[in-house]
Amino acid sequence: MVEDPLATADCLQITREVGFDSLLTRAHPYTTACPLPFQADSVKTARDVTRTTLRGWGLSELSDDAALVVSELVTNAVRYTRGHTGLTLLLMRVAPHVLLAVADPSDEVPTRKEPDFISENGRGLYIVETYSQCWGWDPLAQGGKAVWALFRTEH
Repeated sequence: MVEDPLATADCLQITREVGFDSLLTRAHPYTTACPLPFQADSVKTARDVTRTTLRGWGLSELSDDAALVVSELVTNAVRYTRGHTGLTLLLMRVAPHVLLAVADPSDEVPTRKEPDFISENGRGLYIVETYSQCWGWDPLAQGGKAVWALFRTEH
């Protein structure tokens, strides 16, 4: 649930003004980008990078929820965009928010399904929606998309 729609809109406006393409290819303050191969162990790498980055920003309290959400975003990208070259994990601090994004080369729009709590899959975007303030996706100029989740920080 969005607690402060104006602050959320401001954060998302920044990403759209700067552009995910720029954020993924150039160094920006309080931004970490990590290329990941299309393989299952990229999920662990993404969790580790997320935890380390948040700890470095003094935001350890977000680590568990953010790592869970990143796991789901990377898992979805690996599962649904097979045969491509790679993914990019992006973390961006725009106080009072942290934006997590996974860019992949697929133009397929992510859609949340009603979770089947008996099945072993199909709950990814439900988990992203539950643990983040909000989530969405943006198309990339060179093709593909960035699927993102926004977290509000205490400071």
